Amino acid sequence: MTEFISSPENKLIKEVASLKQKKYRDSLGMFVAEGVRLVEECINAGWPVEVCIYTENAAAKNRTHSLIEKITNMNCKMVVVPENIYNKISDTDQPQGIMVILEKRPSTIDTMVSGINKQPLLIILDGIQDPGNVGTIIRTADAAGCTGVIVLKGSADIYAGKTVRATMGSLFHLPITEALSPSELLPVLKEAGIKVMATGLQKSFSYYQADFNNPVAIVLGNEGQGVSAELLKAADSCLTIPLVGQAESLNVAVAAGIILYEAIRQRSTCNL
Repeated sequence: MTEFISSPENKLIKEVASLKQKKYRDSLGMFVAEGVRLVEECINAGWPVEVCIYTENAAAKNRTHSLIEKITNMNCKMVVVPENIYNKISDTDQPQGIMVILEKRPSTIDTMVSGINKQPLLIILDGIQDPGNVGTIIRTADAAGCTGVIVLKGSADIYAGKTVRATMGSLFHLPITEALSPSELLPVLKEAGIKVMATGLQKSFSYYQADFNNPVAIVLGNEGQGVSAELLKAADSCLTIPLVGQAESLNVAVAAGIILYEAIRQRSTCNL
């Protein structure tokens, strides 16, 4: 049954609005996916929906109407709100009038490095603070067929609105774990026989000289400071991307794409 809510003081509305802040996402274990494309990806991935909130104007559009029908059949809570209420809880500049409230479903490192994945290809985000970069790297890792993404403490929250939108739905398809420290992560990788390759300039060799035909975890560092000293010290090797022009550096998400697709090229060639 669909409920109509028109008061900004409603408990649910206040709770959804609070999810714009990390502390409430953490305490409630919930986050928001907003917009037609993201909600579609969520449903297609089979991610359970707790609440769906939409406006009558959005429901009048064919694509959104069809989506609402699918969600209704999932037996979750359906809520219609007026435009002013929706805009109050929306985290986008141009709201599309539909959002879903979801429960966090973090993966574990053990799942990523299990025997099912004979040749793990992992991405480790070390202090990457821009939500757009984090989301884009997750999307790229998904496209490249990575085993998973490990987001270390000090990186942007993967459940923040901007990050979720930047993943373009890959958040719902790719195993991701977060809030780990290097000291928690490194022993697990060593035990699983996964080599750590850090991006950096010290004692580096070009990424196309690296051998990605083994279980590998690629570390991408903070936009300004790079990979932390602890991870550089623990890395089996360091990679660099040659800069031919006058630019001093590459965007970290672009660097991720370049390295990951070299890994794909090598692994595809090896399997021919």
